[in-house]
Amino acid sequence: MARLLLQDGTAFEGESFGAPIDADGEVVFTTGMVGYPESLTDPSYRGQILVFTYPLIGNYGVPSEELNEYGFSRNFESENIHVRGVVVAQASEYFSHRAAVTSFPEWHQSKTRISTTLLQK
Repeated sequence: MARLLLQDGTAFEGESFGAPIDADGEVVFTTGMVGYPESLTDPSYRGQILVFTYPLIGNYGVPSEELNEYGFSRNFESENIHVRGVVVAQASEYFSHRAAVTSFPEWHQSKTRISTTLLQK
């Protein structure tokens, strides 16, 4: 069980599949249909709770964390997840893309030292 509690007292409950920690931050929305690994690793979202409005996140999986010839991430905006929390309607455990190496829930769990993830019911 996880809960997103807004400043005005409004609460949303769901299932947690990330780190079992409390997190706080400004709640922001993204309407993108793709790019969830890039959004989570985008430093401009540092400290925020990111709500994905697209109903299914994770269906194409997460690519490798390889670096390019300059030492920067080839597939992400940076090498770390910068958001404090994530809210999705549905997170796919199964992926189907040739470049994917892991699922979104598995990747997020391996990176959640500073963030928590909520799955909205």
